[in-house]
Amino acid sequence: MRARGFIRAAAVATAVLVTAAAGGAPAGTGPGAGVLAETRDLAALLGAASTGGVLRLPEGVYRGGVVIDKPLTLIGEGEVVIDGGGQGRVIELAAPGITLRNLTIRGSGASLDREDAGVYVTQAADGAVVADNRIVGNLIGVYLKGPDDALVQGNTIAGRMDLRVSERGNGVQLWNTPGSKVIGNRIVGGRDGIFTTTSKDNVFADNVLEDLRFAVHYMYTNDSVLSGNRSLNNDAGYVIMFSHGLTVENNLSRSDREHGFVFNYANSSKLRGNAVVDGGDKCVFIYNANKNDFRENRFEDCAVGIHFTAGSERNTIVGNAFIRNETQVKYVGTRYLEWAENGVGNYWSDNAAFDLDGDGIADRPYRPNGLVDQIVWRAPAAKLLLTSPAVQLIQWAQSAFPAILPGGVVDPHPLMRPPAVPAAQLAESRK
Repeated sequence: MRARGFIRAAAVATAVLVTAAAGGAPAGTGPGAGVLAETRDLAALLGAASTGGVLRLPEGVYRGGVVIDKPLTLIGEGEVVIDGGGQGRVIELAAPGITLRNLTIRGSGASLDREDAGVYVTQAADGAVVADNRIVGNLIGVYLKGPDDALVQGNTIAGRMDLRVSERGNGVQLWNTPGSKVIGNRIVGGRDGIFTTTSKDNVFADNVLEDLRFAVHYMYTNDSVLSGNRSLNNDAGYVIMFSHGLTVENNLSRSDREHGFVFNYANSSKLRGNAVVDGGDKCVFIYNANKNDFRENRFEDCAVGIHFTAGSERNTIVGNAFIRNETQVKYVGTRYLEWAENGVGNYWSDNAAFDLDGDGIADRPYRPNGLVDQIVWRAPAAKLLLTSPAVQLIQWAQSAFPAILPGGVVDPHPLMRPPAVPAAQLAESRK
């Protein structure tokens, strides 16, 4: 009996320890402390904790459905599980300066209307930190609903796959949360890995996103950075819609089934060093997106390298590599688009060209599409005639007399070798 009493007392002391640096009395000491630890009543432990203190939880399962309404740090020591029991939000943060670390957070409710989540960060919780946790089996993993300068870092987030896609939540969801960052997380399953809307000045970096609808989904989010992420085996990689002033660099899309990158009404953004490899339908789809700058990206092994449509104008496409795509460029239009700048164009793997002066630039322009392509895109049934003598005569005439080519993309200075792309090098290292 004495041994049991000693062990119980030690567990209680550990569960409610607040570090001396917090400057307050240990939370959970005093009347009823032993009962709190035995019943795993997290709400009571939080209520007894000192403002600004550190609450350390020993191994065990604790009841979720709690609201943290004062600044503190909650740390799990060992296998600490906070279980929502399938109801509502597991943990809600409602004060500035809260940190959650080294916890397993599971079992939220399943209502998108009520925004059920593993961790729900309210507008009051500026500077919240959610780091190094396992957030599994929740509808929404982490929802940043309006705080400034929050950080979601180093977590493993696994969404629910037992629901239909339209019923699932996102791994990390952001709304009107300027300055917030999502860095170094692994997000698997659910609807979208990272979904942001109506925000600005965000950073999404070095995340791994797998088995999702979209890896990253932007809506109405401006002046932000998307860097060093890996999208693996998703329906689409990086879907950027109605967002402007983005820096998109060194991201990888590998084995995504439909699109690597989508730009829909996305303007004035810079794209550098990204790679789409083992792609699906389209490496890049650009729809009514204007004044974007694509440089030193690699688009490889897709059905279409880049689909360019719906009046997209004043985009710069220079120094990129288009490799082994069935159709390198799909542009259904009559305007002439020149994809080069200062004597430098792009690399095209199907360009059988010479470089007699050895300057690294092919000696004649490259045109990815001709009149036959335009006909087939407008009337797919015309594919039946591709081997006919009449079509072969048209193709010969275009090669002999370039003046009869229709409007479209032309690269007057095609590169002889593909540029090095950091994200592509990452893909090679993981094969």
